[in-house]
Amino acid sequence: MDAVASVVVLDGPMGTELARRGVPTPAPEWSARALDVAPDAVEAIHRDYAARGATVHTANTFRAHRPALGARWEDLARRAVRIARRSVPADQRVAGSMAPLADCYRPDLSPGSASRGEHRELARVLADERVDLLLCETFPDPVEAVVAVEEAVRTGVETWVALTSGPDASLMTPAQMRDAGRACVAAGARAVLVNCTAASRTLPLVLRLADLGVPFGAYANAGRPEEAMGWGAEVRAGARSYGAFARLWLEAGATLVGGCCGTGPEHVAELAAMRDAQCTSFTSTRP
Repeated sequence: MDAVASVVVLDGPMGTELARRGVPTPAPEWSARALDVAPDAVEAIHRDYAARGATVHTANTFRAHRPALGARWEDLARRAVRIARRSVPADQRVAGSMAPLADCYRPDLSPGSASRGEHRELARVLADERVDLLLCETFPDPVEAVVAVEEAVRTGVETWVALTSGPDASLMTPAQMRDAGRACVAAGARAVLVNCTAASRTLPLVLRLADLGVPFGAYANAGRPEEAMGWGAEVRAGARSYGAFARLWLEAGATLVGGCCGTGPEHVAELAAMRDAQCTSFTSTRP
């Protein structure tokens, strides 16, 4: 199949969308707190992303691990997957999020290979809940990223990895991200993405993933408030600005696109419209 016809639209963020809707997300639980205090809001966000055209939906398990939640981590992880599953069409995919154990913008705080136990137990719980794929996301530390991928792959569930260079693209150079992506592919990742780096700074990183031999793409954040792509900017104009950057990723060969912090359902709708327009163009010109 031509790559144009296989573009997949992921959903957008949970944490910043909860905050935009007035649901508090304090540390260390962050978005996981809403599983207790606002499950209806979590469900509504999943439904909204599905209605706007996303077909891969990430369960709210980004902070559903032992270091953040203590003894309740497993109950909340399972609850998050079940909420996602009942919120989206049955023929669409639910991903289980596996995130760094420390701050995703502080690779210096990563436990590295010592994170294996926590990633293993979360991967097993998510697999037991029958997620369609495991998404190891927002990793700035290549060592911990590979460990998470290894434990996800060990479950037999399809595994993707998303690496971040941080909001200002200072945590990984494009060459370092390529090397980290290559190590994750060697560990069994079947797709590599860039996430939670400003959309305006993501293309150089995406370009270095193109030769890894697996599908690649990006779900970026909305950048600085003055870039007016999110964070309270006029919604339609912000979505169009974000879409202009996403179009560059697609032109570079990316087939996986979505949104991260500061984006929302309208940004996903913009991506879905681009996907649908490209697929229509491809279909109409096939011999």
